[in-house]
Amino acid sequence: MKNIRKNILLVTAFVITTTISAFKTTTSAEVIKLGFIPLTDCAPLVAAKELGLFAKYGVNVELSKEASWANIRDKVLNGELDGAHCLFSMPMSVYTGIGGKAGSEMKIAMTLNNNGQAITLSKDFCGLVGFKDLKKVNTAIAEIKKRKEVTFAMTFPGGTHDIWLRNWMAAAGVNQKSVGIITIPPPQMVANMKVDNMEGFCVGEPWNGVAVAQNVGFTHIASQDIWKNHPEKALVVNKDFAANQKEDLKKVMKAIIEAQRWLDNMGNRKKAAAWLSKPYYVNAPVAVLEARLLGSNDLGCDLGVQKYKDDYMTFYNNGLVATPKKSYAMWFLAQYVRFGMLKSAPDYKGISEKLILDDLFAEVAKEMSVPVQPDMQAFKTNLDVNFDPNNIAGYLSTTKK
Repeated sequence: MKNIRKNILLVTAFVITTTISAFKTTTSAEVIKLGFIPLTDCAPLVAAKELGLFAKYGVNVELSKEASWANIRDKVLNGELDGAHCLFSMPMSVYTGIGGKAGSEMKIAMTLNNNGQAITLSKDFCGLVGFKDLKKVNTAIAEIKKRKEVTFAMTFPGGTHDIWLRNWMAAAGVNQKSVGIITIPPPQMVANMKVDNMEGFCVGEPWNGVAVAQNVGFTHIASQDIWKNHPEKALVVNKDFAANQKEDLKKVMKAIIEAQRWLDNMGNRKKAAAWLSKPYYVNAPVAVLEARLLGSNDLGCDLGVQKYKDDYMTFYNNGLVATPKKSYAMWFLAQYVRFGMLKSAPDYKGISEKLILDDLFAEVAKEMSVPVQPDMQAFKTNLDVNFDPNNIAGYLSTTKK
């Protein structure tokens, strides 16, 4: 009887020890830390977390809310973040020395979304220029300059918002040296416009919608009006993480792709807006988040509501969004030359091949049945001439500066 009891105790002890060991193994999995900026288009990371998709694919992901794109840059480069929701063009800006130490590598694993940014003008412009009314912009700026300097804000030098702003000014015939261009973190845009620090800004949602809701500015043009279905945010990763934890990165990408598909079911966007509104995510009014996620932009300044039917913010779009294209990286590099941010032509092909993880994406896409989009083909944005990645010099000789 004593031997039986002893054996029962030994078996019980073994089971308990084994259970504890298994629990430790499960919960002590290495944390993968992904940063984000409080913007609507961080939604794929938020949805992947809230829907339990990271856990589904076997990765322990922690989301870290960051204060600025400079914070994202620094923490990805030093390894404090394994990756982040990031401006698609930031890796090219940093690598070329425009937005960081030249030669620093941030790798683009996939695109997170298209569309959904805007240029907001202050109430100084109200009545002087309307929605997408580019012909009156120069005259309006000249009128305002009679009483004060005119300054525009974007979110990071060489970032997507910087480039949308400069494309808009070029199309409107504005001499970019005649106005100020400053850098302001996205969540601080509206507060800075309130205290008259700038007359316009380019930023992602929901901050354009918030400016309208608070009656400090109006939506003059959306980024999809500048380039329909443009690349906007990307999953950008630390160089060492990409090289040494490839399988974990693939799992992260798979979870995000599943979240992108979920987000492009429009019936899910109200739930997404509710998540994003939380203080630990975007911390903005749910009504503003929801409206613009659904493609309904209250413009402000008595301009009415603009409804976007097929070019609102998209995250999957039947597989058109996620492919990270080298031709898009080249386009941004060409903009740096176009607008004098680089004094000579960079190594377009070499830089794009170094920073775009298209081979890795192709592996993930095959396993997730995502169509990989063709690359290195010519394309045209709404306000510019044709861009051929195989003849960038030709493009630069014909586009407006």
